[in-house]
Amino acid sequence: MNRKIIIALMGLTLFFAACGAPQYKKENSALIVFKTPTFKYADMGFVYENNTEIKVEIYGSGQALMSLIIKQDTVCMSLFSCMSGKAFNEKVLSEAYPEEILQNIFRGNPIYNSLHLKKVRNGFTQKIISQNKYNIEYTVLNNGIVFRDTINHILIKVKKQ
Repeated sequence: MNRKIIIALMGLTLFFAACGAPQYKKENSALIVFKTPTFKYADMGFVYENNTEIKVEIYGSGQALMSLIIKQDTVCMSLFSCMSGKAFNEKVLSEAYPEEILQNIFRGNPIYNSLHLKKVRNGFTQKIISQNKYNIEYTVLNNGIVFRDTINHILIKVKKQ
């Protein structure tokens, strides 16, 4: 009888563990700057990554100020309900951006299918311009990511510690 109870408890434990919070393969503390015309955050935080999602948390005075979860097809921000990448871009960034741009930025991957990519010693840079839509300078070097769009007044910086 005790064996059945133990096996049942182990099964329940595995079941609930599988339904729990996602496990992240990478976890980095970072200085994070996230500035758009609608809001501005700049403080220390964490970037968590696995194969399917990225979670960004920015803290101020020990309190979580902003949480951002970026998945393949949705973006969830603590200030808004979850929405598609396209809807998030329209509301927060720029409607001219491709749906996957935020995920590529936080992963440090090239954007716009590596358009104008210049490889440098410890990373790469991209300068992408579309008349009256965006003027992007994107740099990934060492442990730092800087995305700046001067037309849309957007700055995203991640300096991993």
